[in-house]
Amino acid sequence: MVKVNKLRFDRKGMQSLLSPLETDTLLILWKLEKARTREVHKLLRRRKKVALTSVAVTLDRLHQKDVVVRKVENGRGGSHYIYYPRLSKQEFEESIVDHTVNKLINNFGHVAANYFYKRFSKGRDG
Repeated sequence: MVKVNKLRFDRKGMQSLLSPLETDTLLILWKLEKARTREVHKLLRRRKKVALTSVAVTLDRLHQKDVVVRKVENGRGGSHYIYYPRLSKQEFEESIVDHTVNKLINNFGHVAANYFYKRFSKGRDG
């Protein structure tokens, strides 16, 4: 499950949880399935001016947030990280929704549970 500490409801989709650069980075990782920092940077810089160090810091932040997994791989030039998305895009988005709904229920108890029941049971009777 994704760690959700703060949601920005003035933004849509993943950017309610992640920065624009984190979102773009994660979208690239989902496309590639696994990548080194340089590979992500190469694709990102086609769309925006971004430094390699910014991509490295962004991948590290996504790792700290438990959104991506990284493994050390030895190769030419020494060792480097290979990054993988922890969840598919669908699983990631569902995890955010699940965490948010659970937070609402934990904070507002039966009021939230009754609201969700009323809201989502409309139209089931007919």
